[in-house]
Parts: sequence; C-alpha cells; structure tokens
Amino acid sequence: MGCSSCSTGKDGQPKGCKNNGTCGTDGCNKLTVFDWLSNMSLPNGQKPFDCVEVRFKNSRKEFFRNSENLSLSIGDVVATQAASGHDVGIVSLTGELVRVQMKKKKEDYNNPQLPVVYRKATQKDIDKWQKCRDREEEIKKRAREIAILLNLEMKISDVEFQGDGSKATFYYTAEDRVDFRQLIKDMAKAFRIRIEMRQIGYRQEAQRLGGIGSCGRELCCSTWLTDFRSVSTSAARYQQLSLNPQKLAGQCGKLKCCLNYELDVYLDALKDFPSQDTRLFTEKGVAFCQKIDIFKGSLWFSYKSDPANWHELTKNQVAEIKEKNKKKESVTSLEEYTLTNVERDEKVFENVVGQDSLTRFDAPKRSRNKKRSKKRRKSNYKKRPSNNA
Repeated sequence: MGCSSCSTGKDGQPKGCKNNGTCGTDGCNKLTVFDWLSNMSLPNGQKPFDCVEVRFKNSRKEFFRNSENLSLSIGDVVATQAASGHDVGIVSLTGELVRVQMKKKKEDYNNPQLPVVYRKATQKDIDKWQKCRDREEEIKKRAREIAILLNLEMKISDVEFQGDGSKATFYYTAEDRVDFRQLIKDMAKAFRIRIEMRQIGYRQEAQRLGGIGSCGRELCCSTWLTDFRSVSTSAARYQQLSLNPQKLAGQCGKLKCCLNYELDVYLDALKDFPSQDTRLFTEKGVAFCQKIDIFKGSLWFSYKSDPANWHELTKNQVAEIKEKNKKKESVTSLEEYTLTNVERDEKVFENVVGQDSLTRFDAPKRSRNKKRSKKRRKSNYKKRPSNNA
C-alpha cells in the first residue's frame, strides 16, 4: 500500500484506517495529486482559494466551492451539494493547486453555479454513507440478474450510492444502444431508490475497477492517467513489436495505453532511417530489408534468391549503396560491406558474483559403476576359502 498508516490484512484488504483503499491521508487513493504547496504560506493580503477538490468512489473527482469558509484539509469527510439531496466524499486537494487542476480540466472557478460544500460530515452522515456502500455489491449482483432475465446485452460493472442513500448510479458497458426502461422500473421496485444509468467505455470501466497489468504494476488508467488518447496498431509496428492481440491488449480489451509512451522517441529515431521498403540493387541480385534495429542503427537485408541468409548493414552503408544505385554505379554484393566495414563487438561476461556453478549445492550423484564394483568385492570376499578349513 502507498499509505503508511495502512497494512495488508489476511483477506488482502488494507487495515489500520479501515477505509479499504480510500485512506484519510490520501496516500493510496487513485489519481492522487501531491500538494507541493502545502508548506508555503500565502502572501500578505491574499485570501486562500475558495474551491476544493473532493473525491468520491473510485476515481470520480469533482470541484466544490467552500462558501462557508470551512477549515478543510486533505482527508476530511465532507457533505457536498448534489442534484437532489447531498453526497459524501473525501477532500483530496485544497489551496492554489485546485485552481491549477480546474484550469487543466477546463472548469470555470468563477462560475456562480458551482456546487458548494455544505459542512464537514457528522458521524450520522458517515454511518449512513458506509451503510449504503456496504449494500453496493449485493445490489450490483441483483441488478445483473435482472438484466439477464430481461435478455439485455449489457454488463453492469459498478454501482455507486449517493451519500444520503436516496439515489444509486449504475455504470454499464454495452456494444450497442440498450433499451433499459423496463430494467429501471424493476430495479426501482426491488431496491426502493432512484436509479440512474450511465454508460461508460471499456477503458473507463478498467479505470474504475482497477487491477494489475502485465508489467506487474497497477493500471495506469486507475492510478495517474487521465486522458485516453487513441492507440492504433501502427504504434506497435513503429516499435517493432509482434502484432499479437493477446499481448498488445490490456484488461479493457483495447490496445494498451503504454504503446504511446515511447512512440514519439521511435518516430524521431526513424526520421534518419531508410524506409523498410528499401531495395538494394547489386550484381549478385536484388536485396530486400528484413529487419531494422533502431538502437543499434542497423538494418538486415537478404537477397531475393536467398531469403534465409541475412546481412547486417548500418544505415550509413545503406545510404551509400542507395546513392550508388541512383548514380547507376555497380555494387558487387552486400558481403563486401558486411565483412569489411561492420565490426562486431564480442560480449565478454565476467563472473563478478563468484558463483562457480548453479548446482554447487546439489548432492553429488554416485555413479552406478561404483555400486557394481562394491557388490563384486563383497561377493568375491564371501567366495574366498577360510584358513581354518
């Protein structure tokens, strides 16, 4: 866990603050923002910024105006304005950084219709809010059963109760448009609450639910990534990755967002590289590019008549051969470039740890020949005549 006040219990959930991932210290929250201005005081005469950022279930964050001038700090549980009634959330950011976050998310902090913070949550508000959160898993399971009975092609992935327990928001994913009017009627009759259905994409679903990626870390979308840029298979081609959908797809079923992280570096490096469709004309035959290595600055070519044998060339050598082809100068073969101009560095590995063998702790195996010779000695000793006879 990222929070120092939490420790993992037997069931895998954090214990200590008993908030199960929504710690009051804001250390293990999703999309946490570090308040690097917390130790700095405001200039004389400047009033503190009157807006705060409040975090609700999973990664949902909204901005509220502190119209009552409450002394709020990160981790305080507050009752906020909602469309009807009130909601309960945890303050995730205060001060001037809220202004920066609102500019980043294109929120107008001068908007008079910005929702407000009512008060710090009382113990009664917290108990009611916790009771509603305990019902979410049961209601989600029951809602999925109702959707299956109605033969609706949709997946209800998450349920979020409002802080006062008067409304529940059901997040679902679907390929096509779904007519869920009968579903809302049945759920309102079964749960006795107001229902709101909200369709989300598959990446937003992974962001809300979270998980562990193939790299062994938490999903980027649920920890720090906020903008979902489109990812195409060309990003994998530029980085020389195998076009295997099982390896390139994330938990959301779409292409991994991390394919875009190093794409700009590869595109800059490929500007100086010859195209992969380059053909080299020699007296021995036409050569085609089979593979490129951006980090080494190398390209591998093979003749059309002998595609199994590859010849390694540097990008400067390829440019030289192309220039000769344009001038219609003769090039004998690729071998004269690979043998004379390419110097291969042999890697020498040194034993810096001092380990001689991986099997040095194993018990030595006794050979079968020793066992046989020992049995023969015993049999020969028994056959010898005694001196008393």
